[in-house]
Amino acid sequence: MLPKPGKTPTDVASYRPISLLPVISKILGKLLLKRIYNDTHSQAWIPTHQFGFRKAHSTIQQCHRLTDIINKALDNQQYCSAVFLDVSQAFDKVWPQGLLLKIQTNPALRVLQTPTIIHTKQIPRGNIQQRNFAHSPNALRSPPRKHPGSAFVYDIQSRYPQSNTTILSTFADDTAIFTTHPDPILASANLQDHLHSLEKWTRKWRLKIIETKSTHITFTLRRGQCPPLYINRTVVPQAETVKYLGLHFDKRLTWKNHVATKRKQLDHKTREINWLIGKHSPLSLENKLLVYKTVLKPVRTYGIELWGCATKSNIAVIQRYQSKLLRSITNAPWYVSNHNLHFDLHIPYVHTVFRERTATHRTALGSHPNPLIEPLVHPPNIRRLKRRWTFDELH
Repeated sequence: MLPKPGKTPTDVASYRPISLLPVISKILGKLLLKRIYNDTHSQAWIPTHQFGFRKAHSTIQQCHRLTDIINKALDNQQYCSAVFLDVSQAFDKVWPQGLLLKIQTNPALRVLQTPTIIHTKQIPRGNIQQRNFAHSPNALRSPPRKHPGSAFVYDIQSRYPQSNTTILSTFADDTAIFTTHPDPILASANLQDHLHSLEKWTRKWRLKIIETKSTHITFTLRRGQCPPLYINRTVVPQAETVKYLGLHFDKRLTWKNHVATKRKQLDHKTREINWLIGKHSPLSLENKLLVYKTVLKPVRTYGIELWGCATKSNIAVIQRYQSKLLRSITNAPWYVSNHNLHFDLHIPYVHTVFRERTATHRTALGSHPNPLIEPLVHPPNIRRLKRRWTFDELH
């Protein structure tokens, strides 16, 4: 049981259980997954907006879709109204009978419906209805309990009702719904219609959306914001920033909040391992750099393909942190320049990492199988605002 950050330690709901699956179960799951993916209709089974549990689909690519929608709305002087949904225990509260019904009726899963030497139809049923789990705090062990399993969490989440006036984005159970319109009232009306159909759908499949933990945000450079939204007659809280798939989006898409949050996170992690990489540590310089690249660099560079096009002042916040840390790691005297530190340690500057990662990101999108990715590769050439987009640095 791992404590959730910022939660009350005396509350049971403040802990996240981590499950250790049997090796045999993992092998069986991989075999079934391979047979499902070999089926010619398996890709048609997963909607294009679902980027979770799919090869060649990443969180950065999904977030790039969102930044493209927001940038176009800002450039066209529109209101981009978006709601980010919090699904309650999507993994734990799967409806077993509904799951079996989907397996039996979905043509894309006919590989699991055809009897063979091993009755594959019984495998998912046993995996769903006969799975037990136990909690082991320290040396104690709780009695085994039934667990419904969640072999089709991505199917339930990917089959949200859709609308012609909204844009759906899902990564497993992380869901965002967008709409753009010059009129803020009509933008909220379109989004509210989608939410009404979503309410009926969640009741049918016995899912629950936590209205108070969901977030409604209006991306715009104009004054005002879109009218409030309601889920199950409960108003969705409005905010000026929202976190989605590890990135922090603010209402003007300046990435200022994301950079500030990452700087605080980096400072916190640096303090935790300062005894290991600080100037008084007996660890060798080579191992200090290894720890830096393994622990701190992923935090600093995650999503840089998108937030790297922020203003120079925001990028300088992360660059100053890196220069300061390299000086501490090497215990360099004051007369050694930051340029020499980066050059001698073979650590690139932040803007250099942005260009390199952006070039790799564009290459991956160029041959992407998902049709929703194509607009990202060819952004509009004529734009009203002098804002940097992701691929502008490559021109």
